[in-house]
Amino acid sequence: AAVLLVGPALASCGGGSGDAAGGDSVPLSSDPTASTAPPTIYPLTGLPVTDAAVLARPALVAKIDNASGAIPQNGFNSADLVFEEIVNDHITRFAMVFHSVGSDPVGPIRSGRLQDVNLFGMFNKPLFAWSGGNVTVTQAIDDSDLVNMGPSRVNAYYREDTRKQPHNLYSNTTKLWEKALEGWGLPTQLFEYRTPDDTPAGIVANGVKIDFDSYDAEWTWNAMSGLYERKQNGDPHLDKGTDSVITTNNVVILVMDYIIGVSGSPDAQSTGTGEAWVFSGGTFVRGTW
Repeated sequence: AAVLLVGPALASCGGGSGDAAGGDSVPLSSDPTASTAPPTIYPLTGLPVTDAAVLARPALVAKIDNASGAIPQNGFNSADLVFEEIVNDHITRFAMVFHSVGSDPVGPIRSGRLQDVNLFGMFNKPLFAWSGGNVTVTQAIDDSDLVNMGPSRVNAYYREDTRKQPHNLYSNTTKLWEKALEGWGLPTQLFEYRTPDDTPAGIVANGVKIDFDSYDAEWTWNAMSGLYERKQNGDPHLDKGTDSVITTNNVVILVMDYIIGVSGSPDAQSTGTGEAWVFSGGTFVRGTW
């Protein structure tokens, strides 16, 4: 699993133990791009398939709040990938991508951005769990390959009474998969995966710290666990579902320009090319996306 940070940089997260949801599958799609040979690994993690029924369901992208009233969040350590992207006032927001396992509950869930269309279209028509957006963003989501699974479309959300609005909207992945609307596809393999015996390329590096202006995010390599651990503003960032620090196997930083467009919010320009930093297995490699 990985953490992709889109900011001045982008990150994908996962790994560690999680409050995994059951492997309830949805009917197999008639998607013509679906492979006829059953995969032996989960496409978004590279780990061996343990439940073939899971391969018949779409990826599920959940937009997650990272404001002070939203911490700790549920779902990090169960997600196959987690993106971190800048939104208003240099605050970040996460997009947890679930496929091999799920999280019950997941949240708090917040609104989407125009940048989500290009970033998450790579998952081949994924379900998109979000709280909604302004007219411009909503139209863009509806016109995209993302399957709008917001509260206005499906009855799968609730308010957590121990938190204040807008930081208390939750759902669970089991229910979202069960209520999947038409139009979804199956995710394809994103990366080439190394085997456990492969030594990661690069120079030795203890991790990375990113200044988002409003706060710092830090990923530190733990050689004992073989995972990167997250801190925010110098404090361990916890996954509420597992009551443990957020961890991931890989951290990828994609450097992108941000512009404020018609939506009124900063949006990452993810079409083109740019600098990439890859942290894996306690090493660092510089590349391009």
